[in-house]
Amino acid sequence: MNARAALFDLYGDHLRERGGSAPIAAIIRMLDALDVAAPAVRTAVSRMARQGWLAPSRDPGGPGYALTDRAWRRLDAAAVRIFGKQDLGAWDGRWSVLVVERTHERSRRERLQRGLEYLGYRLLDGTTWVAPQGSVEAEAVVGAEGLGYDEFRAEFAGDSRSLVDRLYGLDNLARAYDDWLRVARELVADASDEPDARTAFATRSRLLHEWRKFLFRDPGLPTALVPPDWPGVEARTYFDSQAERLLPGARAYVDDCLDRRTS
Repeated sequence: MNARAALFDLYGDHLRERGGSAPIAAIIRMLDALDVAAPAVRTAVSRMARQGWLAPSRDPGGPGYALTDRAWRRLDAAAVRIFGKQDLGAWDGRWSVLVVERTHERSRRERLQRGLEYLGYRLLDGTTWVAPQGSVEAEAVVGAEGLGYDEFRAEFAGDSRSLVDRLYGLDNLARAYDDWLRVARELVADASDEPDARTAFATRSRLLHEWRKFLFRDPGLPTALVPPDWPGVEARTYFDSQAERLLPGARAYVDDCLDRRTS
């Protein structure tokens, strides 16, 4: 796990509910459980501050870093998708369609693509992006590139499941869920039934790290758009149960690292 990803997971899973700020010394202690070295943590923190995700703060334990407003919004939205109980059977059959102003700048197109794909959109053709559900973050993502757009809510006149397969690659996505389940079960088995706090933190963090990757691949596809016995359902159930089981120990480890303010 690289330091930047570990930091996003740490802030999103633990520090967000503790005010969004922590001393850099405590952050280094926490990420030591994930074998992330102190120099890598400091480099990643500095880079995230330059990118507008973190801002320097003064904590009781010394100099630290706090989430920016931008980071709060992103992590709040991610938490809903990671831990929220989505009603995937309640889809109204209408797609969110974004027609985005064209740009010839490659860097802006690439940032736009990364941002919209994270929100679950896929490029249908040219400047037209579609997703089964819309996102309130779309305006910010497009606006950050100085572009305008129009949004429509529309029904697809053809076979929606075929469209989903074309946009999201259901076979590959199903295999990814199967692979995640296999790796997750091995990881949990290695942690024992009653892991100590450090192990609980590390195991939950690694489960979350791998699960978070599905935010870029699966926008929470409604059950009407996926095959029966969709492996994403089993994977979601396993993640939810193990993440909840490991949470008390993980919190205890984080609290211990934060309490050792002067060490």
